[in-house]
Amino acid sequence: MSIMEFISTAPEERQVFLTTLHETIVANDPTVIPVVKPMMGKEMILYEERSYMKYGLASTKSHISLHCLPMYMNPALHEKFQKLLPNAKFQKGCINFKDEAAMPVAILAGVIADCSAVNIAEVLEKRKK
Repeated sequence: MSIMEFISTAPEERQVFLTTLHETIVANDPTVIPVVKPMMGKEMILYEERSYMKYGLASTKSHISLHCLPMYMNPALHEKFQKLLPNAKFQKGCINFKDEAAMPVAILAGVIADCSAVNIAEVLEKRKK
């Protein structure tokens, strides 16, 4: 399934916002390649760095989720993003939100730009050793 096919399966009122989120992630982290794959029992857009998932973008029944592995591995980034996005719901490595009011695109661009500096493939390969 292509990225656009995946987005077209989301509720119509989310499709433009999902497209904008996708374009923002790709524009602000040149290290990733987007693919649609299953994760946690559902299809989502995975943004992979050297075949390692760095981000995931999912559209569920009640919200949109951004899975962010650099944030999961860095408490300082997690805290920074939580302060910038007071209307989003945070888990350890995931940000849940309903709309652009909770996840402004300009703030997402900054989040991804900060995370782009993290070489997730290198970090994960070092953990294996």
